[in-house]
Amino acid sequence: MRIISWNVNGIRAVDKKGLFIPFVKKFKPDILCLQETKAEQKQSPIDLPEYEEYWNSAERKGYSGTAIFTKEKPKNVILGLPENIERKYNLIDDYGDPNKEGRVVATEYEKFYVVSVYTPNAKDDLSRLSLRHKKWDPAFLEYVRTLDKKKPVIFCGDLNVAHKPEDLAHPKPNEGKKGFTKEEREGIDKIIEAGFTDTFRIFTQGSGHYSWWSHFANARARNVGWRIDYIFVSKRLASKVKQAKILPEVMGSDHCPILIEM
Repeated sequence: MRIISWNVNGIRAVDKKGLFIPFVKKFKPDILCLQETKAEQKQSPIDLPEYEEYWNSAERKGYSGTAIFTKEKPKNVILGLPENIERKYNLIDDYGDPNKEGRVVATEYEKFYVVSVYTPNAKDDLSRLSLRHKKWDPAFLEYVRTLDKKKPVIFCGDLNVAHKPEDLAHPKPNEGKKGFTKEEREGIDKIIEAGFTDTFRIFTQGSGHYSWWSHFANARARNVGWRIDYIFVSKRLASKVKQAKILPEVMGSDHCPILIEM
């Protein structure tokens, strides 16, 4: 089984470049998790008859959004975080309610769950760091832990943080900045402490492996990037992961896809 996650930074934009359908045909994911779709399903020109599509789009037009394309019809589909968790963590901030930004979609299968997530960005001035650190990260972790009590979970997406210094090309000058604050990094620490495994690091250590590049200064060509996209699995699934890769050769977005095979 092949699972791919990709922040497409606008699915219509990637498709307009003629890159989305060829990517799917080449890599043939069984389950494809997307983030930052920036569209509703009815606005998407994509036609993939072999896939079921499940979208969670933001209320705000052309913003955020997640989707899961799957060859196997799931038993159940869950959009967003459950109401009880949203209430418990009081997710709203000055920017609005992140649970209305289409940031989470989950599909349930017979033996596992798959979750596509697009974590809120802390913002350049760190004005959304408090929401992320005190509300979103613990709320999302509680959600996947709740699912994990029922059956194993595979969750993936753009978590908008480089976990360790080896996860970005220039850690020293970015210390304390958006995407590399101790608060954001602590969110990944807690995911791992809760028993989830960063699949890429099962197979590959060290720096130079990135999934996002700035548009400035020819950063992608020079591989001056950040690894902020992840596929995590419940610890009891880790031994079943046979391969985990980043696909920097796939163009179309400022992020590249990541995959696991199980």
